[in-house]
This record gives sequence, structure tokens and C-alpha cells, in this order.
Amino acid sequence: MSSEQTSVAPETAAPRPRRLTYAAALAALEGLALVVGGVWMLVLGITGDPDDRQSAVTGGVTLIVLALLPLLAARGLLGLRSWSRGPAVITQIMALPVAYNLLQADSMAIPAGIALAAVAVASLVLLVNGETTRALGIRGPGRTSE
Repeated sequence: MSSEQTSVAPETAAPRPRRLTYAAALAALEGLALVVGGVWMLVLGITGDPDDRQSAVTGGVTLIVLALLPLLAARGLLGLRSWSRGPAVITQIMALPVAYNLLQADSMAIPAGIALAAVAVASLVLLVNGETTRALGIRGPGRTSE
């Protein structure tokens, strides 16, 4: 073994499509929003009313743990990992009912519902795009050798 081993990146690798980068950015944005919401719930639960402390802390921890899914998906999308599209799509599908519930509220949650729905739909469109699928190396059913 030589002490001068270096890893050489293949020069024939195609650049990451912009659509894939945008999808990763949107997934990361959702993950960051979940982390911020979770930390906010934790802080309110710890410093707020003792009646709501347990549910607020549980909700905050749950949001922070849920943030791992879109954050890991975003990292995988940026790294052109084919496994990352599944968690990214699941995140968007889970966001749509949440956006619908926010839109049903009679409060300041309506703009958040509109924003969440727009991000989820835009992310889904970007994730199922043919260019994104090819860049991730995902083949359709029955297409083992193309």
C-alpha cells in the first residue's frame, strides 16, 4: 500500500440538477422550521404553565425528532443518494394534511398553512421530475438495464 493514496472524483459525473438542489433546499427549510417550532414549544413548556408542561415538552421533543427526516433527506438529495427521495416525498405528503388543518383555522395560522402547502406542492413537483429521478439514478419498475 502506498502512503500517497488519494481519492480522485470521476470527471464524467454529471452536475447536480438545479431542481434537485431546490428540492433539497425546501426539505432543509422544512426541517429547520420543525426544529425551531420544537425548540419554541420546549421553551414555552419549561417556562410556561405547569398544567401544559408535559404536553409541551413532549410536543417539542417530537417536532425536533421529526425534523430529522427532512434534514436527512435534504442531505441525501444534495449528495445524489437515491434513497433520499423516499423520505423527502413522505415529508411532503405528511405536510399536506398539516397545511390543510392550518388553513381551517381562524387565526394567524392561515398564512402558515398557505406557505406550507406551497412548499409541499413545489417540493413534490421537483422530486418527481424526470431530471431529478435520472440524477438520483432511480429507474422505474421493470427497467433494470437502461
